[in-house]
Amino acid sequence: MDRTHCPKKTFTRLALALMLALSASCSTDSPGFEDVAPADQLYAEGLELLKGRNILGIYTWINYSGAREPFQAIIDNYPYSKYEVEAQIKIADTYFKEGNYDEALSYYRGFADLHPQHPKVPYSILRSALCYYNQIESIDRDQTATREALKYLELLSTNYPYEAATQEGEIILHRLRTRLADNMMEIGDFYLERTQYQSAATRYRRVLDDYPGLGNDGEALYKLGLCYEEMKRVDEALRLYHVVLENFSDSRDAERAAERIAGAE
Repeated sequence: MDRTHCPKKTFTRLALALMLALSASCSTDSPGFEDVAPADQLYAEGLELLKGRNILGIYTWINYSGAREPFQAIIDNYPYSKYEVEAQIKIADTYFKEGNYDEALSYYRGFADLHPQHPKVPYSILRSALCYYNQIESIDRDQTATREALKYLELLSTNYPYEAATQEGEIILHRLRTRLADNMMEIGDFYLERTQYQSAATRYRRVLDDYPGLGNDGEALYKLGLCYEEMKRVDEALRLYHVVLENFSDSRDAERAAERIAGAE
């Protein structure tokens, strides 16, 4: 028998070569856990990178992608560390500051879901709202982003009424509700100009029901009265005109309401 081609010896040599190759690969290409810096050191490194570099004394440049690396290393290697929770927020913030709102939103929402009792949950909800707020189109465009932002701000106001984040959110909440009210008025005007009175009346009614006290009440009441007149609901229209006169006496809408009342007599 030719022992130079013994299958057993050939297998042994191949196995030994494979083990050596894997050992060399692991030692040079893939650092072990002992090569990863401690969590607190990684966190400090990430914070330092977020300070950025001053460029010619004109502006500060921050490599957000590079700053995310130590925070991600914490998440990957120290999942039960106190720094892991903070690292999630820092990664979300870097995406937010880059204008990558979809990624930021994913991290903020994930943070709130995974750590519902954490004191930074209100902050993450506010930032989730801002991710949508910063993507809002002009008032005559689709308002989906506005409504999504409003949803988070209302959640913040309801569940965390005394938090600092909520106080900031209240300002934005008022701004967004006003925006939606203005948008609804524009839709109503669109239908009114095209003599589609029922559709217009529905929008003006929604302004009064859903967005009261935001500056559109007098105009919405007057224009709703116009729609009712055209729909042969004159008595209802006159009642609305009187409401405008009584509650918005110094407005242009009150003057026009008085003219409609005089014309009906």
